[in-house]
Amino acid sequence: MIENKKQIAILGSTGSIGTQALEVIEENSELFEVYAITANNQVDLLINQARKFQPEVVAIANESHYNKLKESLSDLPIKIFAGNEAIAQVAEMQAIDMVLTAMVGYSGLKPTIKAIEAGKKIALANKETLVVAGELICDLVEKHKSAILPVDSEHSAIFQCLTGEGNNPIEKLILTASGGPFRTKNLTELQHVTSAQALKHPNWDMGAKITIDSASMMNKGFEIIEAKWLFGVSPEQIDVVVHPQSIIHSMVQFADGSIKAQLGLPDMKLPIQYAFTYPDRLKTNFPRLDFNICTQFTFEQPDTERFRNLAFAYYAMEKGGNMPCILNAANEIVVAEFLKDKIGFLQMSDIMEEVMAKAHFVAKPTYDDYVATDEAVRALTASFIR
Repeated sequence: MIENKKQIAILGSTGSIGTQALEVIEENSELFEVYAITANNQVDLLINQARKFQPEVVAIANESHYNKLKESLSDLPIKIFAGNEAIAQVAEMQAIDMVLTAMVGYSGLKPTIKAIEAGKKIALANKETLVVAGELICDLVEKHKSAILPVDSEHSAIFQCLTGEGNNPIEKLILTASGGPFRTKNLTELQHVTSAQALKHPNWDMGAKITIDSASMMNKGFEIIEAKWLFGVSPEQIDVVVHPQSIIHSMVQFADGSIKAQLGLPDMKLPIQYAFTYPDRLKTNFPRLDFNICTQFTFEQPDTERFRNLAFAYYAMEKGGNMPCILNAANEIVVAEFLKDKIGFLQMSDIMEEVMAKAHFVAKPTYDDYVATDEAVRALTASFIR
């Protein structure tokens, strides 16, 4: 371990964000060093990453992979751990300067909390953390003098637009959405789309869960909730506009009516690197936006009749309490079932609506309430699918 390099832990190093973060670190090896990497199931890729970057610590959530991981890395001085508790403990290790939380779904909540409690800077790519427990997370960040730097392209764009604006009042945040692969399909056509079709995003290369969420607009719904907590605005101050080119990543409208936008080609390495280096910007060899080629930007209003998840997110955000947690847990189950072709595309929203109506609501949840809600809602959601 070289002391003058920023020590980074990547929770979810085998996913889309995690692998791109490792590329950013490799391209800036004089500034960053990988201290810890973790994965859920992809043990072979985790082993390859460990051999290449030789971190101090490697952990895998699925304990059945522990022996293979340990044996494969036995010739290297790497500490090996397994289990969800171990990943949470990795996040709070003293030597770590920044934790990139790139785990998928609810599983990112506890490790992020542990990292915040240890006073780490958080590069947040796990939107579900703020969706599920935004108020708790914000309170912990303030209490432990931590900091959250957004990695999602939309929230990074807003963050970049706000940099240098001091206390200038925000009138509106405008999140852009690509519209996904089904933007032009009607309800009849949406009844028959398959998971294979949904996985073909027109602009972004992402993991399966987030790609399905993008196709259903749930991803954008979660980003609305996340934006509320990241930037301290009310639901009424957050708009969504469909921008199929995915060049404008989001915008901020200020009290004087002026709008600032952050533009760039669809490439997650830029917001990852910005989170790692903030407030500095490093020279990169990323592809540049060429206005000779990108000659037309278009905008549309999102259709909440075809894509009801967006409306669910606004409802959950306004209801507050554990309702966003209910929405997230139900969504994780229906997406998993849709990926197995057990339910249809539109059925995902039908089931979530029923679950939100029937799940137990808690107005002022504690961490234990979130844990109990997540477990109960997963079981409730599964009962609608059987």
